[in-house]
Amino acid sequence: MYIKSKIYNLIILSIYLATCFLIFNQTEEEKINTKIKVKDNIPVVDKEVIGSIEIDKINLRKPLYKIESEKNNVEKNVTILKESILPDQEESILFIAAHSGDSKISFFDDLDKLEKNDKVEITYQNQKYTYQISSIWEEEKNGHIHVNKESKKQLILTTCSPKHKDKQLVMSGTII
Repeated sequence: MYIKSKIYNLIILSIYLATCFLIFNQTEEEKINTKIKVKDNIPVVDKEVIGSIEIDKINLRKPLYKIESEKNNVEKNVTILKESILPDQEESILFIAAHSGDSKISFFDDLDKLEKNDKVEITYQNQKYTYQISSIWEEEKNGHIHVNKESKKQLILTTCSPKHKDKQLVMSGTII
């Protein structure tokens, strides 16, 4: 009986040591991933998340929420405007807005650093869409954006102008 107990304790100790070894040798990202499922560095715990926006040039990566979600709100997140036709549709035009400035919700604060030919990646329902900025302009801030349809799949980004108080910055990109 004593030998069986010793063997049992050795097995338990071996399992414990192996588990500790695996945990201590994980990278920080792997440790986080074991606690929360992560996909493309965005936690997949919110059923209202339908994708993400990524702009490498300005180090932006944010989730996108369902249009009808209360989280799809410019006062909380990067926002898909209700006028959008989502990227999986043939004639899509995706309008995305966010604040600029210096508050914690100023996700588009560096949007004015983008130039023509810069890339924006939208992931929507596990499909990646890459857009290239083709036009940049400012127009009066009045709740409307005047857009010329440039391609079958188009992206419009907008925020307050960092240079003119009564203007909004607008960027148009086409799918590549």
